[in-house]
Amino acid sequence: MTDSTTRALRLGTRRSKLAMAQSGQVAEAVHALTGRPVELVEITTYGDTSREHLAQIGGTGVFVSALRDALLAGEIDFAVHSLKDLPTAQPEDLTLAAIPVREDPRDALIARDGLTFEQLTADEDRVARIGTGSPRRMAQLNAWARSLGRRVETVPIRGNIDTRIGFVEKGELDAVVLAAAGLTRIGRIDEATQLLSPDVVLPAPGQGALAIECAAVNADLAARLAELDDPDTRAAVTAERSLLAALEAGCSAPVGALADLKRDEQAVTELHLRGVVGTTDGSTLVQMSTTGHVPASPDDAATPLNMGRELAAEMLAKGAAGLMGERAL
Repeated sequence: MTDSTTRALRLGTRRSKLAMAQSGQVAEAVHALTGRPVELVEITTYGDTSREHLAQIGGTGVFVSALRDALLAGEIDFAVHSLKDLPTAQPEDLTLAAIPVREDPRDALIARDGLTFEQLTADEDRVARIGTGSPRRMAQLNAWARSLGRRVETVPIRGNIDTRIGFVEKGELDAVVLAAAGLTRIGRIDEATQLLSPDVVLPAPGQGALAIECAAVNADLAARLAELDDPDTRAAVTAERSLLAALEAGCSAPVGALADLKRDEQAVTELHLRGVVGTTDGSTLVQMSTTGHVPASPDDAATPLNMGRELAAEMLAKGAAGLMGERAL
């Protein structure tokens, strides 16, 4: 009989190259932490098999529900998700054991001929076609082009990173926009022709962060996994996801958010949260920000939660509700 402290831990992961890469990195960290072997268990989710655009299938939870089912059935010991794919409501029977240090949260442009967004839009005789499956990106890219006195055509696309970059390589699109973190994790960040400043394109809430989840009954494992948690990252993404939840918007709604941690020489002192909601054509954006104190301890989630809720209330008062087709009324 295998000793429960020496048997391999089963890590549930989606099958995509990116999911396997980031799960592999977590597996190495968990092995180093616990001394136990970690095996990857590949699980296909609804979001992987559906050919519909994310805005059509709702987005919320489509990449995580199969992994969570496997956790609750005891088929895997823990799961690794891209945090931005997780619904904002946390089930009581599952524990978000760790949110490790966040990778670059920005979006990245991969354009033909090494061009930047400003260069793509400078050609008066050609409307640049930019691929993305995200209404959030569409809204902000179209608004950015409008601010430059230009316009772009945002084209809905699905597929893995190779497929999306292939649209540019084959000349079917002028550019695609992807998460910089994903490109970094599979070793392709050098192909980005521009990292998009959050001043013009805010990322998805939680973008660049991973979530390590296990069953709540597995308290010993949760406690070990918690050693991989980064309190600063957790505070930032808690604020971002609180904003998303208070807007009652799902993962595929046109909502961007980013919490920046302000540091002095000794420590992190302030949390600066920015949010945006917009129509996908970029004609209307509601953009607001707020600043608050960093939680005094990792157990204090009230400050970032309240920051997100308060900023959401201000954005709704400014008309954000009417810009989100997916909002639960």
